[in-house]
Amino acid sequence: MGPDAPGLSASTITRLKADWWDDYERWSRRDLSARRYVYFWADGVYFSPRMDEDRQCMLVIIGADEWGNKDVLGLIDGFRESTQSWRELLLDLKRRGLEAAPKLAVGDGAMGFWAALHEVYGKTRVQRCWVHN
Repeated sequence: MGPDAPGLSASTITRLKADWWDDYERWSRRDLSARRYVYFWADGVYFSPRMDEDRQCMLVIIGADEWGNKDVLGLIDGFRESTQSWRELLLDLKRRGLEAAPKLAVGDGAMGFWAALHEVYGKTRVQRCWVHN
């Protein structure tokens, strides 16, 4: 963690990473059937975890219910923004209880999301994100 984190030993960092991973695992398996999400926002977020590595892509889906309450529903690492990666995320949401298709999904121009959405939630209407236009 560098010079800004004095006193953190390698074993402490290893333990923290394990704790964070356990938290993520629990969060990513939680039941989603209690609420109906009518809107999805989807995006692939790219970052470089280390200066010498290729950029990593994280796929994110945020859902909003009928009252406008928003939740991060899914967050996984994906191979770029491929149809297969988006399909895996959408199918995981469905397995965890999001059976009903959202009324509208908003995303950028990445074709992988749109293809996967059509396969998994075929009745969902689509809208291109105004920010990404």
